[in-house]
Amino acid sequence: MSSHAIAEDFAPDWAAIAVVILGVTAFSVGQGLTYPLIALVMDSRGVSSSLAGLNASVFAAGLATSTLMITRLTALLRGDRLIVAGLVGASLSLSAFALFDNLAVWFVARYLLGFSTSIIFTVSEAWLNTACPDRLRGRVSGIYGASMCAGFAAGPLAIPFVGTEDGFAFALIAVYVAFVAFASVMLGRFARTRPEASSAGGLMQFVRAAPVLALMVVAFGFSDIAAISTIPLYFVERGYSENFAALVVTMVALPTALAQPLVGWLLDHASRPLIAVGSAVACGASFLLLPFLSSEYALLATVSLLGAASFSLYTCALTLLGDQFRGGLLVSGAAAYGLAYAIGSAAGAGATGVIMDLSLSAGPISVGAIMLVFAAVFATGLTRRVPRA
Repeated sequence: MSSHAIAEDFAPDWAAIAVVILGVTAFSVGQGLTYPLIALVMDSRGVSSSLAGLNASVFAAGLATSTLMITRLTALLRGDRLIVAGLVGASLSLSAFALFDNLAVWFVARYLLGFSTSIIFTVSEAWLNTACPDRLRGRVSGIYGASMCAGFAAGPLAIPFVGTEDGFAFALIAVYVAFVAFASVMLGRFARTRPEASSAGGLMQFVRAAPVLALMVVAFGFSDIAAISTIPLYFVERGYSENFAALVVTMVALPTALAQPLVGWLLDHASRPLIAVGSAVACGASFLLLPFLSSEYALLATVSLLGAASFSLYTCALTLLGDQFRGGLLVSGAAAYGLAYAIGSAAGAGATGVIMDLSLSAGPISVGAIMLVFAAVFATGLTRRVPRA
């Protein structure tokens, strides 16, 4: 065991850990299915691209709203019950997509879906760290990340089987999420721990105490959105087929899910800051390599490493959150992570698209260079450990 292991130790609260992983897997499956499904259904109904894009932005608005309200929400309702409320809210939102064809209803439902999603992820990540001893924190975070990635990857694969007509897919996912909410209530009865309420002003308190951890999630959002949205377009522009571009997205997602338990194991047996810096370096180097490779096999291997290294930054950040913070600041930190990801992904999508319009190869090269800058910042900042709070 490495030197970061501490004397504080306790038996893991497996019931709580199961609730968290079950909930995040359920919702990531639902989100992975509904994101492309909503776009496909809107397109088939003749909805303009601008309205479809606005509908997606309403989801982001819901995410931001509940993140900023997390202190009030955790004061109103106990954390474990708040997760169940988020799952129920998500199920009701998905039901609205199945039951109504009115576009205005879909905008409201998309907003509520984002609102519910943020609650699930924010409180779940705080509870995961509360329920887990430090000696297992990396491995449990790795399983959590793998479950999330697998859910997002599995969702789109279900579309050919459930179809896009008659709202059946939305109804099926709504029932599934509702069942998970019920299972979470049952499992939660056996949990020994509970996520604590976020303190007033906790979000800014966390950012002031751990700016490097927040920046790590910004870096993850920046590279993640570039990998899944702009890099496939980059390959099409280079002359590769659309099928190959679709395969690139799969090769970003699936190896990422498989790699996270290994990353978690490393986080429990090696220097956590070193793993974080190494992930940023590997991600940056992978982006830089892309313009210089032509073999499809080499390109697929590189994007696999790119995806795994990018998401590893989040696994590292989640582990370091529990390593350095306690109590209500865990919830505040998880909320800060949500906002940090939104900032990073918005910057990644906008900047990479503009740069690729100017020069195709400059897209991945610029992302790679920025990730190496992030790595240098992490190498400097993570050497100064944050006092436990």
